[in-house]
Amino acid sequence: MPQTVLLAEDDRAIRHALERALTLEGYEVTAVADGVEALAQAHKTPPDVLVLDVMMPGIDGLQVCRVLRAEGDRTPILMLTALVETADRIAGLDAGADDYVVKPFDVEEVFARLRALLRRTSPVPAGAGAGGGGAENGSREVQLSDRQVEAAGIRMDLQARRAWRGERELELTRTEFELLELLVRNAGIVLDHSTIYDRIWGYDFGPGSKNLAVYVGYLRRKLDEPGAPQLIHTVRGVGYVLRED
Repeated sequence: MPQTVLLAEDDRAIRHALERALTLEGYEVTAVADGVEALAQAHKTPPDVLVLDVMMPGIDGLQVCRVLRAEGDRTPILMLTALVETADRIAGLDAGADDYVVKPFDVEEVFARLRALLRRTSPVPAGAGAGGGGAENGSREVQLSDRQVEAAGIRMDLQARRAWRGERELELTRTEFELLELLVRNAGIVLDHSTIYDRIWGYDFGPGSKNLAVYVGYLRRKLDEPGAPQLIHTVRGVGYVLRED
């Protein structure tokens, strides 16, 4: 069965072009022109993934996102936005979006991000795909089971898609959950940018992309606690590592 996409875009030319491209790529697409129609269609026939324009008349993409998340709907959401400031992108993530593409976009980038959102998280062998050296001295051992992953004070239930730092449960989007799982599975090991892009998005967006840095920053905001050690560390020029200092 083809995977279903609900596309909400008020610009008719963009909507028709993207609908055609997605259909040719093998998706079953329902295209609507505004947020009201998007919510009605999502309630009527829930899709596998939503593609929402941020700036729409009436109910915009951010409001659609907030409503669906408030209802407990965890369908992956890709935002289309002409807003390029980091604060604008964070607003989309705060609303519950999983990823975003900045206009004007290459349709191949949209395809890559959709594939990543729809791909089920697969187990990563310890140390696989790591760059920049082996485990740090004193890093905690990662404990794996069929559904539990634990390291550096982070515990994750993979089947329920829930995560905790200590006793505090973390409210994570789908992409944030996958990024944290990758770091936890490879705790103490430096993962390079290309490896993370490939594992999370299925595509390396190149050295000029800010996408990974935005997500790492956003994940840090949810993980960090006053007086507690920072868990995600930047290894300049290489990538990121999860460890307790």
